[in-house]
Amino acid sequence: MTGPHPGQRTLPEFLAWLEQSRQRGQVHYDDRQQCWQILGHPEAEAVLADPATFSSDLSDLLPQQEDFELFERGNFVRMDPPRHRMLRGLVSQAFTPRMVAGLTPRIAEVTEEILDASDGGDRLDLIEDLAYPLPVIVIAELLGIPTSDRPVFRRWADALFERGDVDPDQSLTSVSEEAVKAVAPTMREMNAYLLEHIRNRRVNPGDDLTSKLLQAQVDGRRLDDGEIVGFVGLLLLAGHITTTATLGNAVLGFDEHPDAVVEVRVDPTLLPAAIEEVLRHRTPFPRLGRLATTDVAVGDAVIPARGVVVVWLAAANRDERVFAEPNRFDIHRVPNPHLTFGRGIHFCLGAPLARLEAKIALGILLERYREIRVATDAPVEHRNPWVMVSVSKLPLEVRRA
Repeated sequence: MTGPHPGQRTLPEFLAWLEQSRQRGQVHYDDRQQCWQILGHPEAEAVLADPATFSSDLSDLLPQQEDFELFERGNFVRMDPPRHRMLRGLVSQAFTPRMVAGLTPRIAEVTEEILDASDGGDRLDLIEDLAYPLPVIVIAELLGIPTSDRPVFRRWADALFERGDVDPDQSLTSVSEEAVKAVAPTMREMNAYLLEHIRNRRVNPGDDLTSKLLQAQVDGRRLDDGEIVGFVGLLLLAGHITTTATLGNAVLGFDEHPDAVVEVRVDPTLLPAAIEEVLRHRTPFPRLGRLATTDVAVGDAVIPARGVVVVWLAAANRDERVFAEPNRFDIHRVPNPHLTFGRGIHFCLGAPLARLEAKIALGILLERYREIRVATDAPVEHRNPWVMVSVSKLPLEVRRA
């Protein structure tokens, strides 16, 4: 594989930084970051499982901006009970395990259609040709949003997640007014687009998830249009970007560990466990933020009330107290209690869909191509791992089965 572009931050650099941080303690205060760093697995799990003590509402730490405020009205990821319980309960009425499982044939169909359209030779870019369009088409169809607008959705995701300015030597918990202003136009465009879609569905309801959200009730209350913007936007963005990252990370992991892919080809029932190891080994969203509501002991530290807490999922997933040889990629790792999708009330609602899409798409790739190799004559482009562990370009050399 080719090396990173000049100035591009690398995953090994990021992992080394995490382990260097761990030397200061599984839980410690970082003067430069101005926050409490949580790196250990049991400590991270304890924080995530206690929403009363560790609030997900970080709005007081962010500059006020009307476009963000509109989106946050329905963003239950940043909410605490009881409001979180009500809003997530509404989504859960429409986003059921049965509904997700029912998407299996459509996911396979879309995967085959996408690969057929790009299957003209021995080269493809995994992200451009499959890992981005597949989950976007699936989630857009689910929401009743035109799949033809997916270039717009990608531009939004890139603007919000492709932050090259995050520096480990500066505070990761403070967001400057300049940074908020930089992405505000994207938020404004996205909010306007989604509001138009929601209002259209209110007048012309269909059988899609947006229409179901408009009808869902908890204690006799329905959501208003502004609240549904954050819901739909969260599902649209988070509903595709995790799968995009997981597919790219899986192919990279298989390329680096050819023995693993040989095993999976021989025994496809190993694929789900291999995907879990990919999720652990290359954690797409490396960290979560929380705010302590009271003085609280975590590990060997006492975090004061109003203390900002950064839970490093990527570090917790490599805690040697829980994972033997944590830096080793092992598709036979049992158990594999990674925290990639969180814990507790904020456990990722879309985790079953992401797992299903990854399983189907990777299975079809391995059936279709007897060889899949990362190209050596074109660059692999990585996102900033302090923001997201993922690739934005992954050129491959393939050979049909």
